[in-house]
Amino acid sequence: MVVLLFAQIMFCSAAQNLGDAVNNVGKAGEAAGYLPDVTPLTIISAVISTVVSLLGVIFVGLIIYGGFIWMTARGNEERVTKAKDLMTAAVIGLIIVLAAYAISYFVVSNITESTLKSSAP
Repeated sequence: MVVLLFAQIMFCSAAQNLGDAVNNVGKAGEAAGYLPDVTPLTIISAVISTVVSLLGVIFVGLIIYGGFIWMTARGNEERVTKAKDLMTAAVIGLIIVLAAYAISYFVVSNITESTLKSSAP
């Protein structure tokens, strides 16, 4: 990622004017094969995968925090119940997120498939 950034800066600084700089920005990534065709589908899939990854990190954090509360409860039933409820809520949230991801993947793939079939000659 850092190499790509430096390559883009190099192409921009070697340009004669702003128009050349704008045209040359993507060439470093294209040469390395990093920039595929940007379509709404690729943007949507990137956003969805980023959100799901972020929610996965939050899930792991909640499970660790719930385990920490449980391990430091020292027999206090109120804190143990709080930890169990937190971990249960985290697992339910993860199930909801995975179901939403599966539904969105299904919908986007079917829309793409039907669009490609209808646009084919």
